[in-house]
Amino acid sequence: MTALSACSAGGTSDEAGDGTTTIRLMAYATGGFKEKYIKAVVQPFEAANPKIKVEYDPVVSSAEMLGRLRTQKSNPTVDLAIMDLSVAESANKEGIFTPLDPAAVPNMKDLSEHAKVRDGYGPGVTFDNLALVYNTKAVTTPPTSWNDLWDPAYKGKISISAPPQLDGIGLTIILNKDLGGDYQTSIDPAIKRLRELAPSVQTWNPQPDTYTLVKSGKVHLALAWNARSQLQHDESDGALNVVLPKEGSIMQVNTINLVKGGKRASAAQSFIDYALSPDAQARFAAEMFYAPTNTLAKVDDEVAQRTVMTPEKLKTMIAVDWNWLAEQRAQWTEIWRKDVISQ
Repeated sequence: MTALSACSAGGTSDEAGDGTTTIRLMAYATGGFKEKYIKAVVQPFEAANPKIKVEYDPVVSSAEMLGRLRTQKSNPTVDLAIMDLSVAESANKEGIFTPLDPAAVPNMKDLSEHAKVRDGYGPGVTFDNLALVYNTKAVTTPPTSWNDLWDPAYKGKISISAPPQLDGIGLTIILNKDLGGDYQTSIDPAIKRLRELAPSVQTWNPQPDTYTLVKSGKVHLALAWNARSQLQHDESDGALNVVLPKEGSIMQVNTINLVKGGKRASAAQSFIDYALSPDAQARFAAEMFYAPTNTLAKVDDEVAQRTVMTPEKLKTMIAVDWNWLAEQRAQWTEIWRKDVISQ
């Protein structure tokens, strides 16, 4: 068996004849995450823990992960999952995940306050932020503001992933704040502004993904996530570039979670502790520009400047109550469908 194979959970034995334990990690399949995470975290963990093997179960999105975990709730075959905090909160409430044992995961004590999750549930393992990306051949003056989306020069050349994707939800929060509103009271100001933008948007569901559309020039300006955008910038030889708008942004948190009822909780928590360690966090940041959640992680300044972890950028991040937002996601999605996308 190849421990790092991307097969679905359930296809291999958990205990080898030599006593080796196989744990199953459900995490992102796309955008370079799988390859970079295996290289920076999984393989070094296996080298340090030869009796534990990690099988990577790749899934496209956090929402898809939650759906799959719901189907196996009574008899889970996955041991741990990396997913967006806004979705993980739903899994926590539904009893799909279980709180961690602080004694088994001592690195939790060194995490940023932004990474800590209520009641000891799976904490943040990466930080990211929403950004704007643009095609450098088509755009000669780089955007500096979220309001640049309304520039007539981009009409018909904009890509936005609409809710339930976090991109559109994040933009709603950002615009609402910029317009003087409180997203927990009303998102009407943002929705009105987005309704004005709708005719300029080429796609609300970018296929195969936003980064490909921007690199090819099919769209010129788009919402995207900083970490993947930085990677795409390098891999495209600068055809795609990324900016953090001056008004600030929201900070996205990927959490690492222990599945309730899993039969390999001890080995799974060993992996979680390793994934939260300063060295593992720094390696992954260097590979893919996700900011570390462990405050002791040491990252080169060049890497840090391309993440959300600098003090200057952190000051611009808008506070979000993800626990509250998890319960509003479906309602916001319906509002977008009726009042924005249909325009």
